[in-house]
Amino acid sequence: MLKAFARAAFDTGVRRQPGGAVGGAIKAFAALAAVWTVYAAAFSTEDVLSLTITFLALMLVLTFLMIGHGPRADASHVEWFDWPLSALSAACGMYFLTQADTIAQRITLLDPLSSYDVFFASLTIVLTIEAMRRTVGPGLTLIVIGFIVYNLFGDRLSGPLTHGEITLTHFLDIMVFTTDGLFGVPLRVAATYAFLFVMFGTALAKTGGGDFFFNLAASLTGRAQGGPAKIAVISSGLYGTISGSPTSDVVTTGAVTIPMMKRLGYKGAFAGAVEVAASTGGSLLPPVMGAAAFIMAEYTGIPYVEIALAGVIPALLYYVPIYFQVHLRAKRIGLSGLEESQVPPLLKTLRDGGLFIVPLVAITWALLDGYTPTYAAVYGTAAVVVVSSLKRATRMTPRMVLDILAETSLRMVAVAGACAAAGLVIGGITMTGLASKFSHLVFLISGADLFLSLVVAAMLTILLGLGMPTPSAFILAAVLIAPVMADLGISPMAGHMFLLYFAVMSALTPPVAVAAYAASAIADENPLTIAANAVKIAIAAFLVPFSFVFNEALLLNGTVFEVVFATLNVTLSMLVVGMGVEGYLRTPLSAWSRILLVAAGVLFLFVDYVLFAVALALSGAALTSQRHGAVRNRTTP
Repeated sequence: MLKAFARAAFDTGVRRQPGGAVGGAIKAFAALAAVWTVYAAAFSTEDVLSLTITFLALMLVLTFLMIGHGPRADASHVEWFDWPLSALSAACGMYFLTQADTIAQRITLLDPLSSYDVFFASLTIVLTIEAMRRTVGPGLTLIVIGFIVYNLFGDRLSGPLTHGEITLTHFLDIMVFTTDGLFGVPLRVAATYAFLFVMFGTALAKTGGGDFFFNLAASLTGRAQGGPAKIAVISSGLYGTISGSPTSDVVTTGAVTIPMMKRLGYKGAFAGAVEVAASTGGSLLPPVMGAAAFIMAEYTGIPYVEIALAGVIPALLYYVPIYFQVHLRAKRIGLSGLEESQVPPLLKTLRDGGLFIVPLVAITWALLDGYTPTYAAVYGTAAVVVVSSLKRATRMTPRMVLDILAETSLRMVAVAGACAAAGLVIGGITMTGLASKFSHLVFLISGADLFLSLVVAAMLTILLGLGMPTPSAFILAAVLIAPVMADLGISPMAGHMFLLYFAVMSALTPPVAVAAYAASAIADENPLTIAANAVKIAIAAFLVPFSFVFNEALLLNGTVFEVVFATLNVTLSMLVVGMGVEGYLRTPLSAWSRILLVAAGVLFLFVDYVLFAVALALSGAALTSQRHGAVRNRTTP
């Protein structure tokens, strides 16, 4: 029943693949949209509002042409009623572009809106909501509609949730004719940083970069015990740095790794869970983190390069317990690695595709040298073009360029829908002052205790992220929960990174783990079973954000000694918690040993000299008692 409800709440429209002249024309339009977006993001001097309006109009047109009205819609051709919806989307874009100068000069809430303004603004919101329903599902759509209803009628409520009267023209004025609503930060990020980085990832994957990263992971870990699962962990993490999407990562790398794990003896649910956990963490890995990280940079004013650098240690710590638990599981059930003939030679792998590391180096260099993320993505994509041209097998053809441009636009359709939805929510929260009321609610629950407030913030962020793309989850958390973090005295970097981390983790958390649903078809297992296993594999990683809030040395905010000591503490925490959760080291662990190990792991998190000594003692006691128990079992006749 829960599965059926989740499917009904989060099903999206079918992605169409029209053929013939119509398919070719749509593909050409998508490619031209990509060319315009790249030009607008990197080179245009037009005002931001005009560029964002045009971007949304292009994405709405593509949405109605390429995404069906429901999961069972005809995927082979555009249905008749979608043509007028696309035409209306284009008309709205044209109207606002012709009025751009007037919009830029008018005074919000003082200059009246014309009847044409009201009509086209209302139509834009209606079209955006329908596009949102098709791309991210009814769940988020109902949340947005709920916020709109609250904006328009919340003044009739009594108690703390009431607000002043907001008329329809007031609502439209803020939502559509300013950069505080629909055309705000989320959509602006989608039209610039996110679009360019998606294009970079698409180009790298199309020219063979994705295959190289998979082969590199297979070369490094394929021979080890449980090799296929370790390949999944490393390759999914590497691929995630260029995709930024847990779902697309699962579909791309999981198509290879999940069947491979099942062939060598892993159960389907565990194989899917490994892929889901590993793919989810890809959105945390610098230098190319997901779109939410760019939104974080815009919201906080912290340069993206600082966010990327601060994210290095937490991202690596995310993968420590996952890799370790995979290793322990392989030892426990006696799985071997790949056969020698299945492991690509490391030197050949580096010789054939090692140059694909250059684009990542180019992006890292550009960010460290002070270039904006926009230009870093441009340089990274240019590096892909240069590197791929050095070999005939990877050289871009005109058709490949067309495919890359068109696919980038089509991949951004869902992101644009999610970001537009987030803009509507943000505008509504700003108008009603709901964020401050939400802070009061959190403090009421937690009693202003730092640890309890963080627990509540983590739970709310995961709840807000159920079924949503990571950018939407992070935006809602940033608007509603970030003020709480500030009131608790947490720095903007640590507070927003905490929310980003849990927004990403919502992709694998039941009951609506979107990445698990993507893996279920490949693993042929129940998605909720996969999600439950993924949480178990990544359970230690849920502790990392609490640690860097209490000790910002993990975010590189401290001396070298402080950074090293904090990293050592949390690494030990991940390892001992992983042992406790998996219940195995060289032999199965007793319940008592597992409890001691988990307790020790939690103490390691606090990065304190006294607690460090206590945690070491608990770990030693757990392992010593386990070893003595194993010896007694062997000597008992």
